[in-house]
Amino acid sequence: MFHLYILGAFFASVLGFFLHYALRDKERKDNCHRHHRADGLVTSSSEIGQCRQDDGFGTDIIIVGAGVAGSALAHTLGKDGRRVHVIERDLTEPDRIVGELLQPGGYLKLIELGLEDCVEEIDAQRVLGYALFKDGKNTRLSYPLEKFHSDVAGRSFHNGRFIQRMREKAASLSNVRMEQGTVTSLLEENGTIKGVQYKTKAGQELKAYAPLTIVCDGCFSNLRRSLCNPKVDVPSCFVGLVLENCQLPFANHGHVILADPSPILCYPISSTEVRCLVDVPGQKLPSIANGEMANYLKTRVAPQLPPQLYDAFISAIDQGKIRTMPNRSMPADPYPTPGALLMGDAFNMRHPLTGGGMTVALSDIVVLRDLLKPLSNLNDAVSLSKYLESFYTLRKPVASTINTLAGALYKVFCASPDQARKEMREACFDYLSLGGVCSAGPVALLSGLNPRPLSLVVHFFAVAIYGVGRLLLPFPSLKRMWIGARLISGASSIIFPIIKAEGVRQMFFPVTVPAYYRAPPAK
Repeated sequence: MFHLYILGAFFASVLGFFLHYALRDKERKDNCHRHHRADGLVTSSSEIGQCRQDDGFGTDIIIVGAGVAGSALAHTLGKDGRRVHVIERDLTEPDRIVGELLQPGGYLKLIELGLEDCVEEIDAQRVLGYALFKDGKNTRLSYPLEKFHSDVAGRSFHNGRFIQRMREKAASLSNVRMEQGTVTSLLEENGTIKGVQYKTKAGQELKAYAPLTIVCDGCFSNLRRSLCNPKVDVPSCFVGLVLENCQLPFANHGHVILADPSPILCYPISSTEVRCLVDVPGQKLPSIANGEMANYLKTRVAPQLPPQLYDAFISAIDQGKIRTMPNRSMPADPYPTPGALLMGDAFNMRHPLTGGGMTVALSDIVVLRDLLKPLSNLNDAVSLSKYLESFYTLRKPVASTINTLAGALYKVFCASPDQARKEMREACFDYLSLGGVCSAGPVALLSGLNPRPLSLVVHFFAVAIYGVGRLLLPFPSLKRMWIGARLISGASSIIFPIIKAEGVRQMFFPVTVPAYYRAPPAK
């Protein structure tokens, strides 16, 4: 109860902060204007030279990209009777080192979209929770799945196999056309996106038209600059390896090792393979070509792994199959644009530490599907765009919770020479190890089963207060009190900037946003 009293006083003191930035965020959004789109990727439809119009399909919606978001969206909209044209740069099976762990909240969205069979026949593994390792200690954190059907759990798999299953399911619908091609620009006419210009696999320049174009071309999107204000941050990179024929310390669990300098993730991706992702802070990596990376992994990383994984880790390094991937984060900051919408990683990214990306994408698809269902046609682009502004508000509770948790946890889990940061990291591990609501609450947030922003803030500062309590008991000293004050200050400096970037008003007070109440345009 004492903790709750302290938290109540703390939240009263920061309420002014939230309201202040909520009003500033609204003002900034209102001032966004189309002149930001000076990127060369929006082309007037009357200026395209040697292009042939491709409009024989009678398309309702063009989807750019057929990754997790694009494929799931194509199937969902096609199932609702929309005529969908999907244009994907490469329809062969992707080979990526991320997008391999789907949280239980994401699996529930997969069921809601009728896509749950896409994790079948790909040797996907059930994930029941996480195991946390630090300085020789470990604790197991189980997903709170007691209230759900026995089939509900996380799933981990080869990303490419999962995507191919969803592409096949989408393409099986007669009103979904899946085509390989590279979209080079959006077609604009009088401020409205009319379609896309693209190059086919054979190199032919074509243009395709539809009342609505949805851009889902991934984290390296070359089209998003015309539809949003992309503030991409790259806090770290993942170095990926596949460990073969080894047993994880806790079966059917993701493993997070709080290593120095930053976390290491391990989780099964098939019945015989374990994905290991080593986080390396910054954008400069040791060279793979000259052996620096192998030496770094063997001397710096391997000694920090659980003993059960050591031999398989060394063997994977010796095989030379080392992959890297920049970890990007980007808050959603769209320009509402008639005729177009952003989805997936092209729209919003967070650090992949918590494996929340696919859950956010699938949740967004459910929101968009429900918004589009009442509409018999999409031809009034301006009215449709105004109506779909509600999408950006309705998605916020789920998306902002997962985004904020990912960014905050990554910063807490990274090693630091600062004593206050060390105490926060230790407090987080010990708080989660307490069990009960101290572990179930944060894991429910992590899993996407309880995407409530206020619950996230409560648990985050409960960890900080728990850390201060450990410092002050049994006998406080001036030094410990100073470290405790810096711990609270450091916690605030971690989470408040992330909340500000997500949008305070949409995150905590969505019902005060006018777009929340938008009615469908008249038929």
